[in-house]
Amino acid sequence: MDLLIKNVQIIDSSHNFYGDVYIENGKIKDIGRALGTIDKIRNNFGKGVEIIDGKGMVLMPAFVDTHAHFRDPGFTYKEDIETGSKAAVRGGYTTVTLMGNTYPTASSKEIIDSIRKKGEEVGLVDVYQCPTITENLDGKTLSHLKEFEGLDYIKAITDDGKGVDNSKVIYEAMEIAKKNNWIIMSHAEDKNFSKVDMRLAENVMTWRDIELAKHTGARLHMAHVSTREAMKYIIEGKNDGANITCEVTPHHIFLDDTISNYRVNPPIRKKEDVDFLIKAINLGYVDCIGTDHAPHSDEDKKNGAPGMIGIELAFSICYTKLVKERGISLSKLSSLMSGKPAEILGLNKGQIQPGYDGDVVLLDLNKHFIVDRRNLKSKSKNTPFEGKELSGDVVLTVKQGKVVYKGEF
Repeated sequence: MDLLIKNVQIIDSSHNFYGDVYIENGKIKDIGRALGTIDKIRNNFGKGVEIIDGKGMVLMPAFVDTHAHFRDPGFTYKEDIETGSKAAVRGGYTTVTLMGNTYPTASSKEIIDSIRKKGEEVGLVDVYQCPTITENLDGKTLSHLKEFEGLDYIKAITDDGKGVDNSKVIYEAMEIAKKNNWIIMSHAEDKNFSKVDMRLAENVMTWRDIELAKHTGARLHMAHVSTREAMKYIIEGKNDGANITCEVTPHHIFLDDTISNYRVNPPIRKKEDVDFLIKAINLGYVDCIGTDHAPHSDEDKKNGAPGMIGIELAFSICYTKLVKERGISLSKLSSLMSGKPAEILGLNKGQIQPGYDGDVVLLDLNKHFIVDRRNLKSKSKNTPFEGKELSGDVVLTVKQGKVVYKGEF
């Protein structure tokens, strides 16, 4: 069945107007003002069309996450593909890029394909599983990467959760990635400094990876950037012409160490860091929001596991902090959460234009709510946002013209 969404404010990185969107066979077919009365619509588009009146709502492209953990295989007591997918569509996401620190690690085609198959069976989101840079995250072995050559569903490789400390190994990985047009996604943490100073650990590896990317010409994506120094290195690298993109997380732009000591890696930083990251967003140096959705059980968190869930609250956190408090436009937020991440991953998503995938999200910007962990769809509930008031909420998520989440509406 095709879908027509009427009477909405349509916003993406290049559009902001009131009108309708028609999705046919999973693709956006037409956008415009007043595509017709219901009778005319049925005559023009056929009777097999679902019609949603979104009056008072905003329609944006569904969100694309460059960074998430669904813990499947191996840690499914924290999250699995089904619960992670349900959390994603609750948050307005229809595309997720998953990190490889599973068990077994995503170091073989067999594991990658099994995760992809689970994602297809659940059918709520498009799942792009990243292979690990080094085999089993051992920090040295690259021979397994040969198995992924020529696979169009491999977008990026990453040892997220660890940094690749050996500079020669990451240099060789960049050469391999460049040959295959893969993204090197860097978890910037030099373990030699982690116990000394986590700020220094991020900054040193950020500088190193940027310099190696300049030398090799590889596509480098800096994950969860959190310090002002690291962002300055990225800005310098971009200005020097390096092929670099970067993400910031919702929690690193909302929280600072004066209001939260919640354990996450990289840590919650100082207010000066938060302000600089938001300044970099304003200046166009930050490419996207990556949630770093990292589910843990309550017991794991008690035992010190770093990380928090984030995928179903990401829009509300970013809307509250960036749009309402800092005056960033909704078009800019759409670019950060949809347009640019889709472009980075080479996907036909992230814009509301004819020919693009019919993945959209309907938003109630007037909604205010208090975060209650009992209402979260994720299997895990580890969030520092419990009890915080946020604005803006997802009421409907559509993937290829099919409603995959419907809240209060």
